[in-house]
Amino acid sequence: MAMRNHLNKFLISFFQANNCKILHNDDGIITIQLTEKMDKVLMNRPFYWHYIKKMGYPGDPMQLTLITNPHKREEKGEWIHFGSPRLQQIIRYLQENEKYTKLFQQITPIVHTPLYPWLVTNIKISYKGKYKRDELFSIGLNLINGTMKSDMMQTLAQFPLNTTISDFCYTLSPMIKLKSGYKRIETVLDQYVESQDHGWAVDSLQALEEEVKLLEHFYKTDTEDDQMERELEEITKRYQPQITYQVVNGGLFYLTMDIA
Repeated sequence: MAMRNHLNKFLISFFQANNCKILHNDDGIITIQLTEKMDKVLMNRPFYWHYIKKMGYPGDPMQLTLITNPHKREEKGEWIHFGSPRLQQIIRYLQENEKYTKLFQQITPIVHTPLYPWLVTNIKISYKGKYKRDELFSIGLNLINGTMKSDMMQTLAQFPLNTTISDFCYTLSPMIKLKSGYKRIETVLDQYVESQDHGWAVDSLQALEEEVKLLEHFYKTDTEDDQMERELEEITKRYQPQITYQVVNGGLFYLTMDIA
C-alpha cells in the first residue's frame, strides 16, 4: 500500500510538473490529459505528429489512464508498477532531460522577499536478490534550517516555478552545503531501509547457499574449476542481497518559507 501511494504521488507530481491536467485520480486510477510534448515523449506517435505538423493542424494529444492499484488492474487503463516499461520510460526521460534543475517560486511581492534554498531529490531505492523491488521517494531539504519534507514533488506542484527569479525577491545563501545536505537525505533513507522487514534478504541468502551446494555437487573434478568459478560468480551476482540508491533527478528550488 505504501509503495503504491509513493508511486501514485510520483506520477501525479511528474505530470503536473509537465503541465498535464489530471482529469481523474481516485483509488489508484489516474487519468491524465497529455500535452503535445508529453504525448510525443510517451505515446510513440511520430508519424501522427509529423503528418499533423505538415498539414498545419494543431494536433490532438491523447489521454492516458494509469492504474497503480493491483486490485483495479482489470479496469480500462494501463497497469503501471515498479519495473514496468512505462515507469522505466518516465524515469529514463527524467534522467535524460531533467536530471538537475534550478528553479524559483514565482510570486508578486510588494517588498523585498527572501527565497530559501531547498535541495530536492527524487531517489529510487532498489532491493535486489532472489526477487527485485523498487521504491521511489521525493525528499526536500531546506538548506538554511535543515527542515526535511517528504513527498516534496507533490508540494512543488502547488507552486508556479520558473528559471528566473521574481522581481523584489532575493535568494539566501545555503548554510548547509549540497554534499552535506545529500548525506542528510541518505541518512534518512538508511534509517527507513533499516526499519523494514528484511526477510527477502534471508530468503536470498538461503537460495544462494542452496545454489552453491548444488553447483559443488555437480562439479567434481579439478579440470572444471574455471567453469565452476564462472558459474559461482554468476550465482552470487544473482542472489546476493543488495540495496542501492539511484538519484532519478533533483535540483535546487528557491521557495518562500510558508511551504513548510
